[in-house]
Amino acid sequence: MEVLGFVGIFRTMRYQYTQKRTFSEVSRNGVLPVLIVGAGPVGLVLSILLTKLGVKCAVLEKSKTFSKHPQAHFINNRSMEVFRKLDGLAEEIQKSQPPVDLWRKFIYCTSLFGSVLGSVDHMQPQDFEQVVSPISVAHFSQYKLTALLLKQLENLSFHVHNWEGGEGLNHGHLRERQILMGHECLSMDATDNCINVIASFLKEGKYRERNIQCRILVGADGAGSTVRKLAGITMKGEEDMQKLVSIHFLSKELGHYLLNERPGMLFFIFNTEAIGVLVAHDLNQGEFVLQTPFYPPQQSPQDFSPEVCEKLIFQLVGRELLDIDVIDIKPWVMHAEVAEKYVACDHRIILVGDAAHRFPPAGGFGMNTGIQDAHNLAWKLASFVHGIAPSSILHTYDEERRPIAIFNTELSIQNFRAAMAVPAALGLNPTVANSVHQAITNGIGSIFPSGLQRAVLDGIFTIGRAQLSEYLLNEKNPIGSLRLAKLRRIFEEGKSLRLQFPAEDLGFRYLKGALVPDSDSAQDALEAPTGRQRDYIPTGAPGSRLPHMNVRLRQSYLTSEEIWSTLDLVSGDKIEFLLIIAPVKESYQLAHAALKVADEFKVSAKVCVMWPSNTHTGAETSCAAGEALIPYESYVDVVEMELEVVNKSSKSWSWSRSWWDICKMTDQGAILVRPDGHIAWRAAKTGIVGDPILEMQRVFSAVLGV
Repeated sequence: MEVLGFVGIFRTMRYQYTQKRTFSEVSRNGVLPVLIVGAGPVGLVLSILLTKLGVKCAVLEKSKTFSKHPQAHFINNRSMEVFRKLDGLAEEIQKSQPPVDLWRKFIYCTSLFGSVLGSVDHMQPQDFEQVVSPISVAHFSQYKLTALLLKQLENLSFHVHNWEGGEGLNHGHLRERQILMGHECLSMDATDNCINVIASFLKEGKYRERNIQCRILVGADGAGSTVRKLAGITMKGEEDMQKLVSIHFLSKELGHYLLNERPGMLFFIFNTEAIGVLVAHDLNQGEFVLQTPFYPPQQSPQDFSPEVCEKLIFQLVGRELLDIDVIDIKPWVMHAEVAEKYVACDHRIILVGDAAHRFPPAGGFGMNTGIQDAHNLAWKLASFVHGIAPSSILHTYDEERRPIAIFNTELSIQNFRAAMAVPAALGLNPTVANSVHQAITNGIGSIFPSGLQRAVLDGIFTIGRAQLSEYLLNEKNPIGSLRLAKLRRIFEEGKSLRLQFPAEDLGFRYLKGALVPDSDSAQDALEAPTGRQRDYIPTGAPGSRLPHMNVRLRQSYLTSEEIWSTLDLVSGDKIEFLLIIAPVKESYQLAHAALKVADEFKVSAKVCVMWPSNTHTGAETSCAAGEALIPYESYVDVVEMELEVVNKSSKSWSWSRSWWDICKMTDQGAILVRPDGHIAWRAAKTGIVGDPILEMQRVFSAVLGV
């Protein structure tokens, strides 16, 4: 038995490793199969996915109420694809978000009412044409997303218990589908039967403790994760990159002005009085968040009173606002770190979201990476809980998701540095500012009293901001003209802060884990991050997301055509593998083998027969596939819809590709897709050589770890 010691209030955590047994043998006596700590978007998404897959779970949240601070707001393509599986969530987001023309641009200016230094439009026509994804990105504040997720959970019979102790709850046996607010995880004790979690809550003015028993503990409790600390898991990377204050405020006056004069998502403001980044969460509602750096110990969060924040906002806006309402002021620290491991305690403690990785906000990778963590983990947890796979399948979550987080960390750092190129071009080098601060704090300036240190720091920063004066920063001034020309080149060459990263958002790929790699896929591995936007290139390589293509669904009992995305062929409500084949004799034999072996492994499987676009789509098509797959009924016939692709050189619609071309395969091949929509295995070009039963047994054994 390994013992980890913790200081102060944290209790000793015991890791006891047990003999392998099926989950059903140990999930009795009211012990909760999965306890999720943290009710942010990642924890709530995971609870929805698990519940839809038949896994009993509950959630602890240390906050007494759900935050109204907007926080994250950009939802990328892949996360929106995950949300399409959640009973209309993606459609609800699209309906509720601001119109795209109000947030497609980043604007750089001297004040919101002052001169515009430049702007970058981050949306292109192809972003709306559903060529690479069936759904577009979204701009939707985190607290609004949380409200929609809670609505989904309510529809799944979840109950939110307030922080006053959750009356009627059994202190030892927490029932499934509960969200306990105001419950802070204090300790966890791993035994051979379960994990005992001690949570504190306030009741009648006194802190009390509740003991909760679970089989699997998931830490979705944010950047300062208690679960991570209790498990003794350290973070690796670059910490404390920047300290900032986030100021949430409302002003319909400002929203109305920007909506009509210069709509955008982010406003980078540089003038002689202040510097900041304004996030326009909703121009119609006049909801904003201002991000501005601060430099401790000379400056502290307490310095940012509502009155000080109002003055700062007016300096950046360029005039006073009559209806300003400062809602919330939150300090935060920017990190770029990834946990040394995601899974601990014999696969019984797992980290997801910000508990596992902390990124700079540049590029919106934080929440999106966390949502995709949950999507990867859910089907694996369900496979273990339902006895389909051993607990070792949970290790593949670490194998697959941790490299993605490391990649996204580097990409977000590069994107953050790209953002810093703009002030550097204007004569404000952030590196110099940090060096000055370090010299005052730790160098010669450290001998001065704190008040004098602050005065010196403020004076130096004031001198630095003088570079932004209208006298200097104009085309008639030789220095200003050179700086403005350099700024234009940054924008023209795409070297400023980017919003979308199609190659990374959709093209990330697992190289090892719950999959069977092949020799043809090494060349398809994603290149190292460059910080520049790159196009997504679809592939059928193992570990990749299943490419999107619109198909026509045809079944003998339908009288009209239905159009689906290939992503819709993957079930969101059960653990089911999907085999995609062409209507070829050898592929039908492979399909028989896959369905037979899936039965042996006690896992659901379905066959998709992909017919070429020139195929007649009448009832006889479905009958042909049905006859070929007798006695199995778990199949679907679809017909390709030709994808017209823009020829970039001539700017014209010129050619089309088949499904197998998109996947870089031939119609003699086959693709096996996992429940999370990633490819587990493929026969790339010539089909199966040898016994298809043996091959499918090898594949399912490798993927499930059986």
